[in-house]
Amino acid sequence: MDGMGDPEFADIEAAAERIAAHVRRTPLLASAELGAAFGTHVEFKCENLQEGGAFKSRGAINAVFALAADVAARGVATHSSGNHAAALARAAQRRGVPAFIVMPRGAPKVKRAAVEGFGGRVLECEPTLAAREAAAAQLVADTGASFVHPYDHPLVIAGQGTIVLELATTTERPDVILVPVGGGGLLSGTALAARHRWPGTRVIGVEPAGADDAFRSFASGQLQPQGEPRTIADGLRGAMSARTLRLARANADSIVTVAESSIVAAMKLVFDRLKLVVEPSGAVPLAALLERKVSARRVVVVLSGGNVDLESLPWLAPSPGAVEAAPGAPLRR
Repeated sequence: MDGMGDPEFADIEAAAERIAAHVRRTPLLASAELGAAFGTHVEFKCENLQEGGAFKSRGAINAVFALAADVAARGVATHSSGNHAAALARAAQRRGVPAFIVMPRGAPKVKRAAVEGFGGRVLECEPTLAAREAAAAQLVADTGASFVHPYDHPLVIAGQGTIVLELATTTERPDVILVPVGGGGLLSGTALAARHRWPGTRVIGVEPAGADDAFRSFASGQLQPQGEPRTIADGLRGAMSARTLRLARANADSIVTVAESSIVAAMKLVFDRLKLVVEPSGAVPLAALLERKVSARRVVVVLSGGNVDLESLPWLAPSPGAVEAAPGAPLRR
């Protein structure tokens, strides 16, 4: 794979070997109670328990450890609102090289603290994509660091696909894998891996209705503008790239959208029933089951991250229009 080409399944296999010593094989939890409520056998891939608190560690480690030593020594750089930033800072720390991170003002405090805890050097910018890209480009020009895009990078996508290789060693082939989609790196890598390892498994991306550019892009085959995303799921506010849209349309089956109230209800349900804390983005796939958007015999839900401020859990201070649970949510004991 050249640095600009699309990843192939062999690159995902290579990524699994490269990252093995640096990431956690996250647990897969089943819930008979939730399975009965949804009418399916449901299992949860707990990437909220991943090193750094999110699946992003997979792609970041793969990208950083693939760099030649002389290139890596100049450091790595990115722009990110949180999870990729922390993952890249952690990867750089493990390789012993600097990490330069552009973060928008207003990024969750818990995520900025994670970046700084891993030794990342944070530069704040205005909370727009244009400002993030400009600041990151200037950092690269000033430092000579290698830019590692949060999702539009073949090594990052290959790293995210390793989730499927782990699943294949721990469970039967599911009928459906549900993953959150923002920029599309996780969806692209998961779908590519599943097509080769588990032909016949449907991979479905789930996106907030208030940030539905991926849904519209997947349907039309052309990149659609994000506009001004309105969602609690801060990790899913990014727009797909040409690469991730191309890979998603070639390998994934569909993208569905869910309401904000369902995302909050899904977060609370994971806490109540699995005793796990997930961030809004990580709860989005479960919201598709709450809304009955998916029907299948065996489902794997990827809980993508757990980096949430415990003092700001949304069900403790509901936003206007929020509800206790989505229609059909299994709330009775």
